[in-house]
Amino acid sequence: MRSKSVLFLTPYPQGAAPSQRFRFEQYLKFLQEEGWQIHYKSFWSLQAWKILYVPRNRRYKLFWLVWGFIRRMLHILRYRHVSLVFIHREADPLGTPVFPFFLKKILRKKLVYDFDDAIWIPNASSSNRRAMVLKFWSNVRWMCSMADVVHAGNQFLADYASRYCRGEVKVVPTTIDTEHWHHTIRIHQPDDPFVVGWTGSHSTLHYLELVLPILKDLQEEIPEGFHVAVICDQKPHFPGLKFHFIPWRKETEVDDLLRFSVGLMPLTDDPWSQGKCGFKALQYMALGIPALVSPVGVNTRIVDHGVNGFWCASAEEWKSRIMQLFEDRNLLMELAKNCRPKIEDFFSVKSQKNNFLSSFN
Repeated sequence: MRSKSVLFLTPYPQGAAPSQRFRFEQYLKFLQEEGWQIHYKSFWSLQAWKILYVPRNRRYKLFWLVWGFIRRMLHILRYRHVSLVFIHREADPLGTPVFPFFLKKILRKKLVYDFDDAIWIPNASSSNRRAMVLKFWSNVRWMCSMADVVHAGNQFLADYASRYCRGEVKVVPTTIDTEHWHHTIRIHQPDDPFVVGWTGSHSTLHYLELVLPILKDLQEEIPEGFHVAVICDQKPHFPGLKFHFIPWRKETEVDDLLRFSVGLMPLTDDPWSQGKCGFKALQYMALGIPALVSPVGVNTRIVDHGVNGFWCASAEEWKSRIMQLFEDRNLLMELAKNCRPKIEDFFSVKSQKNNFLSSFN
């Protein structure tokens, strides 16, 4: 009988990117317990990852890009004996169909494809805008058409995958490990400092900018006891807003989030945002922190309005809900009690374990 072995093809080194950590890396130990031999291979080497988002260094980045393509082909040839190949987002950063075609049509491998954003829609950030002219935006369509199983992060993504996939399309949400990583719960007290917080990367700061005028107004109207905290990989420049910047670090991200009284997740209402998997809200709520979110996409499935957070569809609603929780700490504590159970029941590793593993069985 052929051994159970799986080749994970990922963009980034293991543990480097949140999408990898919270979509499938948390399940690797369960696969190993079921007898699977795991080969984890990233496109970008650890050295390349360290300079990838650092300004300039173009020649080095080009070198690592070319070396990444060589590495990727070597990975596929070396592990051509595996039973199954799992591809997260894309086999290479340009989204070319070469590697998936070779795996499926030449080597006849079973493919599981996983994605958690509407990455068929051009969406370049300031750090990668020039490289995007080389991008194959049809990558997701190609991958779905060749995959035996597609793991989509939400129903919006699953609906898109179903147009092209002849195999099984299933919703596998981004999940939180409530037993080992996000295992602590924020204990709110009526006299605690009130901290409105946001966490994310530099590429998503433009969403936080949607509520900056509201936060500035509240700071003027509430001179004492109202605080804003921002966790990010780069310090943002927000003139006129007083905020505490917390550099993002994997080792301290949970303790840093526990400083929040309320977590924010504003979004624009467009197809790209509808493809998002609500990771910020999941993190807040897993730690017992009520989430205020834009009612876009999966956010309305994660946050139950008035139960464990609020939907805020306008500037007036953002301002009134933040003010309401600032003034009514009993309401804040009541919402907080209902956060963790929702995550444990529907968006935790424990609740989605069998859903994830069934694709390998």
